[in-house]
Amino acid sequence: MKSYTLVLTVILITSLTSCAQDWSNQKIDGYRGIWFELGQPYEYGDKYSGGLGTYTVKHRPLAIYNEKVNKTFFVYGGTTGKKSKHLLCMIGYYDHATGRVAKPTVVYDKQGVDDPHDNPSLLIDNDGYLWVFVSGRNVSRPGFKFKGKKPYDISSFVQITEEEMTYPQPWIYESGEMLHLFTKYTGRRELYYETSKNGVNWTEDKKLAGIRAEGHKLGGHYQVSAKYKNKVATFFNRHPNGNVDKRTDLYYLQTGDAGETWSTANSKPLEIPLRQVESPARIQDYFSTKKNVYLKDINFYEDGKPICLYLTSGGHEPGPLNSPREFRLTYWDGTVWQTNVVCETSHNYDMGSLFIEDDRWLVVVPSEKGPQQYGTGGEIVMWESYDKGGHWKKVKQVTANSPRNHGYVRRPEFAKNPFYFFWADGNADKMSISKMYFSDAEGNIRMLPYRMKEDFERPALMNNSIE
Repeated sequence: MKSYTLVLTVILITSLTSCAQDWSNQKIDGYRGIWFELGQPYEYGDKYSGGLGTYTVKHRPLAIYNEKVNKTFFVYGGTTGKKSKHLLCMIGYYDHATGRVAKPTVVYDKQGVDDPHDNPSLLIDNDGYLWVFVSGRNVSRPGFKFKGKKPYDISSFVQITEEEMTYPQPWIYESGEMLHLFTKYTGRRELYYETSKNGVNWTEDKKLAGIRAEGHKLGGHYQVSAKYKNKVATFFNRHPNGNVDKRTDLYYLQTGDAGETWSTANSKPLEIPLRQVESPARIQDYFSTKKNVYLKDINFYEDGKPICLYLTSGGHEPGPLNSPREFRLTYWDGTVWQTNVVCETSHNYDMGSLFIEDDRWLVVVPSEKGPQQYGTGGEIVMWESYDKGGHWKKVKQVTANSPRNHGYVRRPEFAKNPFYFFWADGNADKMSISKMYFSDAEGNIRMLPYRMKEDFERPALMNNSIE
């Protein structure tokens, strides 16, 4: 059992900017997303860049609607001011009763860090306490778990743990037990999990997957996970010899007992950690067709059958060379896995979300070209299918004529109108401001206030016109 000391006050972190103000547990006067550039330039721009407040796809969930208080709580990577790269791990909420948002709170000030790989994820426990899991990065920057001081209250948080964890994905059962899926850099990026009865004391880290092809010394994975009743499911790819630019294949695992056992979609038990390339857990072989796989979202239909939204392309470099880039769905039909193409897009890191509304499957993605043509994101489009992905119809272009690309469209858990999905914008070609937005299920946009004079303000209805 791992043991941690409960920290009653947030520790002042000393770093390269140790003389700077520590913003932890303070309010910020508006919703301003972090801008980031990876620093891997190619002919058609950086590998990815822009407004990454709702980055990464491996941080999940970012938002949760809670029926008891009729609020959608959400976390994101924010910053201190205009065109700043100072990363703040933020939390805010939208009050569905009043139609207003509260001034956001800095859960943790990542002083000296400008990288949204350190963005947070969110969990709400059965007593209403908000838990914020702040991602670290390998062993160079630790991750943290924070707990709100009062139920359903974003005003103040205490640090619970400091540990090695990247890409946090926490889930909670009706019993109150927490299952946390995350990444450690033990073979580049390998998948782990831990469990806790109370959020303070956690089990030792257990490896879930570390596939290394024959003759390769390294491996690695990216995953997207979700919970349906008492089942937690994860889709993941693999990185041949640890190379994320060759990410490929699609795997699936599920657990119905908080990680005690793991199985395939048809409940065939599997021994973990998963180590072999060829396994009953592999549901799509994209390596043989030389396709890269970029995971986007996971959801469920018909009593918990899993579906994965992802993108395939010919390689990691941006630009027309690696087209077609296709959003795809792979789903379990109860007997076999089925795969369909949703639409094409222009960038590997065009990220969107999948909604299941009875027999209507809705995909919201930035698939229309934006003002930065070959950059991350674009204009947001809603696509729907009524035959489990067999045919898709473009039902609405949510944004148009925007000055900055829109990206990383995120779906809250138990999403409720008008906060049905949210995202950030940003110029993918050069540093810019990053504004944040949410939309209802019909595609009506509201902008989170960039500057706030009051503690609670009503987001502006944009009428699909972005400033």
